[in-house]
Amino acid sequence: MPEFVRERRLFRVVSFAASHRVLLLRSEPTAVDGTDTRVEVYFGHVELMLLKPIYERGIHVRRASEAEFAVLKERHRLPAEDAAFTWMLEPDGDSFVVSGDPAWREAAREFEDPSLFDFTQPWPPDFPAQYGSID
Repeated sequence: MPEFVRERRLFRVVSFAASHRVLLLRSEPTAVDGTDTRVEVYFGHVELMLLKPIYERGIHVRRASEAEFAVLKERHRLPAEDAAFTWMLEPDGDSFVVSGDPAWREAAREFEDPSLFDFTQPWPPDFPAQYGSID
């Protein structure tokens, strides 16, 4: 899948593990946005990121365009080979992550349930879930 779009959902940065270079964004189900599933987006091998703590209108994860990467390359001194690993998080924003291919998972989960990317749990799970990667 070349992009991942979940509009009109509140997403938060819920964890970043610097020692493992892992970033996790999450949207919990809420009555406000009329959703009943949790959505999580996982970025591994994170090299650089510029994030907002909260994305109130959803996210649109996609590879940076040539023009976007040219600006980021100049601004952040990125090597040219990072173009294939630079992911934008908004349709027209400045948030981005330089990482491996992101993955996503979505399922009906309670707030206190473990992360959908809890690698101590079996996958695929014994509950209905959707998942994929963005490449």
